[in-house]
Amino acid sequence: MNYHKFDVVIVGAGGAGLMSAMQLSHNSSIAVVSKLYPMRSHTGAAQGGVAAALGNTEEDHWQWHMFDTVKGGDYLVDQDAAAILAQEAVDAIYDLEHWGMPFNRTSDGRIDQRRFGGHTRNFGEGPVRRSCYVADRTGHMILQTMYQQSLKNQVRFFNEFMMLDLIMSDGQAAGIVALNMLDGELHVFHAKTVVLATGGYGRAWRVTSNALACTGDGMAVAYRRGIPLEDMEMYQFHPTGLYKVGILFTEAARGEGGYLLNKDGERFCLRYAPTLQELAPRDMVSRFIYQEIAEGRGIDGKDYVYLSVAHLGKKLIDEKLPEVIDFARNYLGVDPYYEPVPIQPTAHYTMGGIPTDIEGRVVKDENNTVIPGLYAAGEVACVSVHGSNRLGTNSLVDLIVFGRRAGKHIASKWLPEADFAPLPADAEERAREQVETLLSRTGNEGQDAIRQELRDMMMDKVSVVRDERGLTEARQQLVSLKERYSRVRLMDHSRTFNTELMEVIELGNLLDCSEAAIAGALARKESRGAHYRTDYEKRDDANFLKHTLAYQTERTGEPELRYKPVVITEFQPKERKY
Repeated sequence: MNYHKFDVVIVGAGGAGLMSAMQLSHNSSIAVVSKLYPMRSHTGAAQGGVAAALGNTEEDHWQWHMFDTVKGGDYLVDQDAAAILAQEAVDAIYDLEHWGMPFNRTSDGRIDQRRFGGHTRNFGEGPVRRSCYVADRTGHMILQTMYQQSLKNQVRFFNEFMMLDLIMSDGQAAGIVALNMLDGELHVFHAKTVVLATGGYGRAWRVTSNALACTGDGMAVAYRRGIPLEDMEMYQFHPTGLYKVGILFTEAARGEGGYLLNKDGERFCLRYAPTLQELAPRDMVSRFIYQEIAEGRGIDGKDYVYLSVAHLGKKLIDEKLPEVIDFARNYLGVDPYYEPVPIQPTAHYTMGGIPTDIEGRVVKDENNTVIPGLYAAGEVACVSVHGSNRLGTNSLVDLIVFGRRAGKHIASKWLPEADFAPLPADAEERAREQVETLLSRTGNEGQDAIRQELRDMMMDKVSVVRDERGLTEARQQLVSLKERYSRVRLMDHSRTFNTELMEVIELGNLLDCSEAAIAGALARKESRGAHYRTDYEKRDDANFLKHTLAYQTERTGEPELRYKPVVITEFQPKERKY
């Protein structure tokens, strides 16, 4: 057995994982385990900015940011978490600045800020400039900045190691088991603390902005270990993905003044959201586009509309939107300097995930019982700061605020008193059985067909708009897909960098995440945020102002569902108007 011992093992080298590591590196031994080279982590795909009420370009206050977060999440947001997000965002931004983050600047040298969807002044009066940014490469520069600092502070990286299992010992996290892609060997990482920061599961959908690596690994591993997944039915579709490709055309384009057009050349968002227009929350703009297409106002009768930025001028585009302009040229053959860009909603972000408290500690039930030694942060986690719909630029601030908070809590509260839980005698056995079963199986199913059917099913039936019939069909189809998955046969039986093995494991993770999402969506008989049902079009606070907890059971496709209340401190639920 390949054995390693660290005070803290962080799984995932994106923004949340690296931010956690930055709080710990001076005090303890840290391992960051990642199936990717860190600079390929999906945080690098985030374009538009990081929300923080700095007030550098116009008046702003953290209370306004908190309100927008709660309202944008359609009141499924835990308001204690939203207050922390809005307050601590400011200090987290200045941490990044002090580490060398090259933010765009105002003429007097302060961090520049721009508008983004759902962010308002004075509790909804109109748009506000709250997004701190680096052109349209903000996430990429966060990775660059924190990875450099992590190397400087001697954080130990294990790159191209894929987590297969979470080791538990008498109810405490004791480490992880990971597969070294280089040689196919299993490695046991014994730890006082495990931090899960593995990102979302957007590859479950056909049209997605997510990288190939976004397969819900941390969520699925926790789910199989009896840890619930919270609010998995709440999955965000970003309104402006490149047509058919899904790659994001950043919301910053609309923040800078770009607008959406239907086949008649009409700025249709003005009809739906007269105050914020194209900068309404993402779930709403996605539905606006869906409605235009459904009523025959898509471009040339097809399932897309236009995003126009040509009127902004070449100088502004080159300065603030250089990367996405190249995306449109390279993938669609469209030049946004002179012509509108075909866009459609694209699967983008997991609002649900592994439930945590405000310190990043993983909890296992509706009573918020903490699992000792286990933390989660970023998109894999659900502290429920996004509720049923995340505001643009609140993802990067979630990473840095709650990654930072988890790291600080580990350093100051957990590690001083924690010890290594004893490893079970068979610590690596579950992972070994998983790998050996896949390598030796003689079934007759190929993974590609199952993956494509899953992605089509999720796109058609668990998408921007849902109903009982589609969700029921999706649940039945998922049962069939999981049965077929049990007969998948690999073509490659080698041990050295077996990417087919990795892809099949990832497919299993996607199936488990989708199972939880479908079950939660079927049970939630209302429309709230990103969960919009045509058969229950109204929000139902009397019955569904609560978080879903999905536990895996022996019955395929039928998780056990429990619920816990939403934390409401200051803002009572109201109708969302923009």
